[in-house]
Amino acid sequence: MKVAALRCITCGSVYGPEELDYTCPRCGPRRGTLEVLYDYGKIRRGFTREALKKSRNYTMWRYLPLLPVEDERYIQPLRVGWTPLYRFDGLAREYGVRELYIKDDGLNPTASYKDRASAIVVIKAQEKGKRVITCASTGNAASSLAGFAASTPLSTIIFVPKAAPEAKLTQLLIYGAKVLAVEGSYDQAYDLCLEAAERYGWYNRSAAINPYLVEGKKTGALEVAEQLGWEIPDLVLVPVGDGSVISGIYKGFHDLLELGFIEAIPRIVGVQAQGADPIKRAFERYNGDEVAIEDQAADTIADSIAVGKPRDIVKAVKYIHAAKGSFISVSDQQILEAMAELARRTGIFAEPAAAAAYAGFRLLAEQGRLSRSERVVVMITGSGLKNIASARKAAQAEAEGPYTIGASLEELERALRKLGLAP
Repeated sequence: MKVAALRCITCGSVYGPEELDYTCPRCGPRRGTLEVLYDYGKIRRGFTREALKKSRNYTMWRYLPLLPVEDERYIQPLRVGWTPLYRFDGLAREYGVRELYIKDDGLNPTASYKDRASAIVVIKAQEKGKRVITCASTGNAASSLAGFAASTPLSTIIFVPKAAPEAKLTQLLIYGAKVLAVEGSYDQAYDLCLEAAERYGWYNRSAAINPYLVEGKKTGALEVAEQLGWEIPDLVLVPVGDGSVISGIYKGFHDLLELGFIEAIPRIVGVQAQGADPIKRAFERYNGDEVAIEDQAADTIADSIAVGKPRDIVKAVKYIHAAKGSFISVSDQQILEAMAELARRTGIFAEPAAAAAYAGFRLLAEQGRLSRSERVVVMITGSGLKNIASARKAAQAEAEGPYTIGASLEELERALRKLGLAP
């Protein structure tokens, strides 16, 4: 098997890959999330920079030797990964950094970063002979799972909070998932999904509990390193809800370091919404020993990171501490402003949770915490089409319109004069 072992993030207990599906029984579902371990020496013998340079597989599967896939027959045809990494020199100069890159994962098949994890988990479910796969989600992970399970024999049962955005609910339904809208928060939907999966034997893709999610999510970091010619950035900004995406970003750079592809792990900064920042608060109290967990009621416009009871909190805090990184939080107003600026200045349309990472970049610049020598990467994890209501708020905060006019040149010219654009 490719996977050498699974290790508890808290107590360090090591298990065989067939021994457990989810979390360490000693530490429980939150403190006992598992790390996937590999035999790097064995991988290194056939997986090199030179081999990658020759590869014409421009998807996340170009990193297959470093992924926990045992049966390649279950790889779905949807093109996932190898998303663009755009460079914006004008914004870099304006914000006082050497180089600014934005990685747009809104271009994945279901328009979010979560596709990287779902692509892996759908394979693992079939390898394990499961017939039903489930998850709880604020929307993106669920629609991603439904999309990747669509062409498989798997049945998909999804738990979402009733307040999930309509666009995300619509994606779920069009993919054929059975959707259960829970009257309550995401955290309540998560707990219900956990109970149901255990009782009925469904394979659970929910954040953090499934150790293979981070393995899919690490591929964004693998791509950033390769797309930058193996010269890692100084700083990577990542939006944070449950903590799984940022854990994946760290794991990707860690794996490359172990393989000798890179010489260091970049500083990683997690960005949370002010109304849902329990991981930031836990990180600030962390002393290298036990991670203090204090949950909260989540309240933010950024629905994809509206998590008050983060499930990958221990892994996220420990990994970012190891990376000499940090966590910051931004207000909903800062997120809306970031959405608008990002779209107007780069053409990248991000949902609120994704734009939080760019809001964090702007905040660090305002606080004088960026250096002119730094190369910065901002991870955009979902398309703005996922949450049109919030996008409309962001757009209207910057400009008026649309303007209704009659179908004549006279009407057009009157409108142009009002807009200060008279010909």
